[in-house]
Amino acid sequence: MFLSLPTLTVLIPLVSLSGLLYSASVEENFPQGCTSTTSLCFYSLPLPITIPVYVFFHLWTWMGIKLFRHS
Repeated sequence: MFLSLPTLTVLIPLVSLSGLLYSASVEENFPQGCTSTTSLCFYSLPLPITIPVYVFFHLWTWMGIKLFRHS
């Protein structure tokens, strides 16, 4: 079973945001204690920038498909 692209477009940012909120609630010293690569919250810090980059490249791909289909 494969998920459709619109479903993944909504699902991936929501999962990323929930991971960030989870690690913020679990770690006592959330942003300051996230300097070690063994910490779970270290990997959740890039998530806020990952979501807009993901949406940008998704829209870029969609525009490329639209432009090359009609030419």
